[in-house]
Amino acid sequence: MNDTESTGSSPDGMTMTAGSTPTSRALTVVAAVVAAVVVNLIVYAIGRAAGGSFTFTPDGEPVVVGAMTVAAFSALPMLVGLTAVALLAPRFGWVKRTAMIVGPVLAAGTILVMTLPQNLDGISKTALSVCHLTLIPIILAAVPRLATASTRRGTVPAGR
Repeated sequence: MNDTESTGSSPDGMTMTAGSTPTSRALTVVAAVVAAVVVNLIVYAIGRAAGGSFTFTPDGEPVVVGAMTVAAFSALPMLVGLTAVALLAPRFGWVKRTAMIVGPVLAAGTILVMTLPQNLDGISKTALSVCHLTLIPIILAAVPRLATASTRRGTVPAGR
């Protein structure tokens, strides 16, 4: 069966295609979030091992970016964004196209507003910037998998 063959109907009469069940979309979101956290914790550990302090001083008080912060700042935006795509993209085709652009732009753009302005050492700034960039391929891999449901109504499911 290919991606365009029908596998059944959802309760609202929409024809579902292979890989488009709510469970498979939820698993895709979870897998992408876990991948983002794991990859970024590895980048963080490499930055620490390379001598990054991950300390900056807003308002004169030292603040350390810890592993939990890296994990949370990796997981939460991915969870919110991909969940929105998982819920909306199967019904609205523009959501996938938009997410394929907006997701990577936000991941890279937040380097400019969150990481670069801080007075971090070079290793910490580089590692945290890489953490933002690692989200891009994860987004680009996950979004198409979340947007595979057909919005055709009244289509006879395959096998019937």
